[in-house]
Amino acid sequence: MPESFDGKLVVAISSRALFDLEESNRVFDEQGVAAYHAYQLEHEDEILRPGIAFGLVNKLLALNRRDPPRVEVILLSRNTADTGLRIMNSIGHYRLDISRAAFTGGESTYPYVPAFDAHLFLSANPGDVRQALDAGHAAATILPSNVGQNPALEGELRIAFDGDAVLFSDEAEQVYKRDGLVAFDKSESHAAREPLSGGPFKNFLAALHRIQSEYPPERSPIRTALVTARGAPSHERVIRTLRAWNIRIDEALFLGGLDKGRFLKAFGADIFFDDQQGHCESAAMHVATGHVPFGVANQK
Repeated sequence: MPESFDGKLVVAISSRALFDLEESNRVFDEQGVAAYHAYQLEHEDEILRPGIAFGLVNKLLALNRRDPPRVEVILLSRNTADTGLRIMNSIGHYRLDISRAAFTGGESTYPYVPAFDAHLFLSANPGDVRQALDAGHAAATILPSNVGQNPALEGELRIAFDGDAVLFSDEAEQVYKRDGLVAFDKSESHAAREPLSGGPFKNFLAALHRIQSEYPPERSPIRTALVTARGAPSHERVIRTLRAWNIRIDEALFLGGLDKGRFLKAFGADIFFDDQQGHCESAAMHVATGHVPFGVANQK
C-alpha cells in the first residue's frame, strides 16, 4: 500500500522560510537566473544558516520523538533540483527529518500544498501564500526578523494566533472596518451566543488540538494562545465560539487594542499569525511572525 499522512499534522514550508537564502536571492534579483544557478553550485557544500522558521520546524519535528510520529514537514521550493541540492545538504547537516520535497524550477509552489494535504503552508512568497489562502488552506508569509528561539522553552512548541480573519472569519472585522469600535462592540454583544464562522487557521488549530488531546494538559508538548485586540464586551463571543468548536486554547489574551509584541514575548511564542500587517511588523520585533493576507484588512 502507498504511504499516507493519516493522523499526522502536515506542514509545508518554503526553502526561504526554513533557511537564510537572502544572499543567494540577492544574486538572483540583481544578476538573473544563470548567475544564481552558478552561485548555488559554487556554494553547494556551504551549509545555509537557519532561517526565520527554522526553530519552529525543529520543535515540530521534535514531536516525532514520541511514539507514534505525529508530524510531517514538506519542503516546497522554487529552486530546481540542481540548485536545491545545497538546501537538501543543509537539511542533512542539521539532521532535520525532512525527506519529501518539491522543486518547481521557478513556478509557484502553491499547487503542491493541497497535493500534500498540508494543514499549514509557510513561505516568503506572498503570491504563493495568497493562492493557498484563496483555496482554503492555512498559509502565512514569513516576515524578516532577527529573533531567535527562546532557549528557556526548548522542547515545548508555543504557537499564538490572532482571532478575527485568522482563527475566525472576518465577519466581525468587517463591521469594525465599516462602522467603528462602538458598532463592533454592540454587534458582538448582540451576537455573543452565535459562534463565529471558522477562518483559514481553524483546521490547523484543530490539528494541533488533536495532538494535545493525547496528553494531560500539564504534560502537553504544545501550548497555544489567542492574542487578540478584542476586549470586553466582545470577548464573550470568542470564548463561546471555541467552546462550540470543542477546540482547546491554552491562553487567551484580550488586549483591548494594546500592542501585541511584548505579550507575545511574555508568552514565548515560536510563531505568531495575524492578518494585519501593522500588528505583524510590531510582533516580528519580538517573535517569529507570519502575515495572513486574508479578509477585509487585506483588501486593496
